Amino acid sequence: MSYQDSATAKLKQIIQAQNGAWDAIDPEYVERMRSQNRFRTGLDIARYTAGIMRRDMAAYDADPTQYTQSLGAWHGFIAQQQMIAVKKHFGSTKRRYIYLSGWMVAALRSEFGPLPDQSMHEKTSVPALIEEIYTFLRQADARELGMLYRDLDAAREAGETGRAAEIQATIDGHQTHVVPIIADIDAGFGNAEATYLLAKKMIEAGACALQIENQVSDEKQCGHQDGKVTVPHEDFLAKVRAIRYAFLELGVEDGIIVCRTDSLGAGLTKQIAFSREPGDLGDQYNAFLDCDDVTSGGRQDGDVIIAREGKLLRPKRLPSNLYQFRPGTGADRCVLDCITALQNGADLLWIETEKPHVEQIASMMDRIREAVPHAKLVYNNSPSFNWTLNFRQQVYDTWKEDGRDVSAYDRARLMSDAYDSTPLAEEADARIRTFQHDAALRAGIFHHLITLPTYHTAALSTDNLSSRYFGEDGMLGYVLNVQRAEIRQGVACVKHQNMAGSDLGDDHKEYFAGEAALKAGGKHNTMGQFS
Repeated sequence: MSYQDSATAKLKQIIQAQNGAWDAIDPEYVERMRSQNRFRTGLDIARYTAGIMRRDMAAYDADPTQYTQSLGAWHGFIAQQQMIAVKKHFGSTKRRYIYLSGWMVAALRSEFGPLPDQSMHEKTSVPALIEEIYTFLRQADARELGMLYRDLDAAREAGETGRAAEIQATIDGHQTHVVPIIADIDAGFGNAEATYLLAKKMIEAGACALQIENQVSDEKQCGHQDGKVTVPHEDFLAKVRAIRYAFLELGVEDGIIVCRTDSLGAGLTKQIAFSREPGDLGDQYNAFLDCDDVTSGGRQDGDVIIAREGKLLRPKRLPSNLYQFRPGTGADRCVLDCITALQNGADLLWIETEKPHVEQIASMMDRIREAVPHAKLVYNNSPSFNWTLNFRQQVYDTWKEDGRDVSAYDRARLMSDAYDSTPLAEEADARIRTFQHDAALRAGIFHHLITLPTYHTAALSTDNLSSRYFGEDGMLGYVLNVQRAEIRQGVACVKHQNMAGSDLGDDHKEYFAGEAALKAGGKHNTMGQFS
């Protein structure tokens, strides 16, 4: 007896025990509804998806070709369509996650309207989006299983026992659309207590992996903009510990913390670190400060002075009351940040870079892995990079170093479409194509994500539709490039009523009212044109 048969038998007993009052309840329908709602709470999801990530991390340690990927989503529907597409094209969601970007929450989900990525949006909008995404992913499960149950009923009614057995096997082996979310908690939206409280909300909504950065909360900037300000390690580690406490309190013992360093592009700090003795973590942080030697004089009222190796040093302080680091120390600070994070509770690292360059990333990861051999990165394949220009310039520089003739190319103008069909452009595209694979093997990148892809795809597709529909193409602008493409490519959303849950509702109506059910999916439903 299968699990489903066993569960149905138990439900029959429960129904029969009600002395006829529940006889209209079909136990098989109840079991179907249970299978369509596998996850009862966000914590169920967080525990389930944390296990997926831990297994994937172990698989990557054994074989770095087994890296993972995700695309950023700013709405539950976007996340849902990603996973439906992944299952359609690849048959499995294995090693595919969803990224929740604080940038997109700020830009698209704040009640204040579009905001820059500076932690000004409502902190509650982040757990709300996590919950929304999982609501849509669970609905994708319910929809897919609902269609299988309809096929099963049709096979049974036709007496096709073999086909019915095949469909039942597909139902029994159904793979959920629910996948891990790596969720952006920015710099914690406040102090360590605020970080802990928000982390709990995000975990309760279903997040198994939280990404936190080492910037100052009230000075937070997008990782690819100027003006970034970091905090001393102890301040950051207090927030890392706060997140771990939140995971453990809620029973998600294998929750994942991603520690992000913005030090490569951050030249400022808000405070001088506390140091107990030479060489401790605070002293190492302060050693990067840009200072003037005032041992022999030159001090004045209001100066902040630190002592080091018998000298008196004055850290350079800006009118903003921020202190600056010595130029050229970013990579060294990143390495220290990452090693410190891994030794104090981080599971994964994130190094924010200014360009996608495998050797630049690898040069830091090689140093980190000397201290922590299995250090792994989450890497932002950011739309803030001009990928075409960056890789064409990388190829240009490599060719020039190798003595190849590059006189046909203007390095500053390599973005021009005049170069699109050239050997240099073709090699650059080949490097872009293999970037994730190459970086996974060479630079320890376990997870590749694109933070803002669906922000850009929404804008691009809307621009294309608007130019055609409001132009000479009129309705053909929609039919040719949207609806016909959906039909030809088998995009499920062409049946938008089905995607929105109309057929699920009809199933429930039949469960609840039997022959009296007034269904939406009758012969006059125009969705029949897409069968």
